[in-house]
Amino acid sequence: MITSKVNYLGELRTSATHIASGTTIITDAPTDNHGKGEAFSPTDLVATSYASCMLTIIGIYCQSHNLSFVNGTAEVTKIMSTDSPRRISKLIINIDISNNGWDESQTKHVIAAGRACPVAKTLGDNVEVELNINA
Repeated sequence: MITSKVNYLGELRTSATHIASGTTIITDAPTDNHGKGEAFSPTDLVATSYASCMLTIIGIYCQSHNLSFVNGTAEVTKIMSTDSPRRISKLIINIDISNNGWDESQTKHVIAAGRACPVAKTLGDNVEVELNINA
């Protein structure tokens, strides 16, 4: 089944529609690459997806292990390579999953689950990731 449909809107902007839900997002080229930077860039979405995926997998782990997960935030900094080809060279991700009431063992397992998220596994060693977790 098709996941999404992407349309080029002109002026370095796209519209992407998630087929199953009908949700639409807009992307813009960043200002450092000829764009207006008025929306997430495609590489912003990759960077943001990493943190979103980790928090989602943590949520799934907590649901399946009867753990409360009510506090989870992430801040993401994307660093682009200065050499060619243009690509993401590093992500700095600060995740705060404190104040969920987990003991030390539970916290260890929750963090391990998050680190094993599909986006992390997909990017692998292709992007340096500095991951800071406040638990």
